[in-house]
Amino acid sequence: MVFDAVAGDVPLVQRVWTARCDAATAFTSAAKGSSMIAFARTADGTTVHLRGPETRATQMTCPEGCEFFGVDLQCGAYVPLFPPSGLADLNDVLLPTVSGGRLLLDNRDWEMPTAQNVDVFVSRLVRAGLLFFDPLVDEIRHGERPRNVSERTAQLRFRRAVGVSRRKLISIEQARHAAQLLAARGSIADAVAVGGYYDQPQLGRAMRWATGHTPGELRSGIPFLAL
Repeated sequence: MVFDAVAGDVPLVQRVWTARCDAATAFTSAAKGSSMIAFARTADGTTVHLRGPETRATQMTCPEGCEFFGVDLQCGAYVPLFPPSGLADLNDVLLPTVSGGRLLLDNRDWEMPTAQNVDVFVSRLVRAGLLFFDPLVDEIRHGERPRNVSERTAQLRFRRAVGVSRRKLISIEQARHAAQLLAARGSIADAVAVGGYYDQPQLGRAMRWATGHTPGELRSGIPFLAL
């Protein structure tokens, strides 16, 4: 499996990524807090997926000859027609396609993007009001108390825009930071500190639900995706 990602250079895009499988490949998709718009290309055509956050690691297989590309959206960016809470944990929405290889969204047909211009496609969705960012998410995410908004309303807006609670998002982000350190051959003690864990057993439990692997396996270089 060949995977590549670059930082996004348009609003609401965290990164643009591509992947292809020259042979059938098993891998682990790690937990993540962001939503994405993904495109899968096979001999039968291209499918378009809206995907929400993933609250646990998932074992998956990349079929031989498949190509994928897409964008990871900034936390708090989402398509209001399909809130992330309904898309979490691989409950993807598949957007319909029409003749000419175009896709349908909001009863309008759009040109199917490529890996080279998918960020332009995202910009068009933003201008059309079909991709929205809730600024309240950043305030809540960083522990601020929003003004002129009740606690209940703030939490409901956060979950609608992100798909999970703030507490769950923080636990996912902590686990990802620790896993990245371990994958870079960092020490287990440093991963405990980076993730804010009490001890090594708590780190181990977090790595298993977030990546599907133990800290030792991550340090050994075992492959997993979404980091």
